[in-house]
Amino acid sequence: MTTMNTRTRHKTLAAWLAVLGGPLGWHRLYLHGWTDALGWAHAIPTALGLWGVQRVLDYGQDDKLSWVLLPLLGLALVVAALSAIVMGLQPAERWNARHNPTLPPDHPAGHTGWLTVLAMVLALMVGATALMASLAFSFQRYFEYQVEQGLLLSQ
Repeated sequence: MTTMNTRTRHKTLAAWLAVLGGPLGWHRLYLHGWTDALGWAHAIPTALGLWGVQRVLDYGQDDKLSWVLLPLLGLALVVAALSAIVMGLQPAERWNARHNPTLPPDHPAGHTGWLTVLAMVLALMVGATALMASLAFSFQRYFEYQVEQGLLLSQ
């Protein structure tokens, strides 16, 4: 069900919302409204990932539940960063056709300016860092667990 909304949605603001609050779904709530289920669902892996961070701080790196939870935060950051990059790279005509259908295709709301490019650069930096950190943590803990299990079997 789609409703016609006359509110103008700006690409630059959407990209910055994805960078700053993307793991909480701010960009989707801005673009699709407060009833967007996917926008609200962004907070679930973010909250679980933050719980994983808290468990690492409380119980140390040997907490096996944090091994599962912590990469969810990285995934949430990566998805938000990718959303910012995809939004920023959309041509103005496509942006306005999708998010501002009542406006002309060349309306400035869909233009890519320096602030949009800056949001994409920051999103790329944050997303790449989160992805590499999540992969490194996950693989390190997995292989350490395998070594521990191998030592237990050899005794």
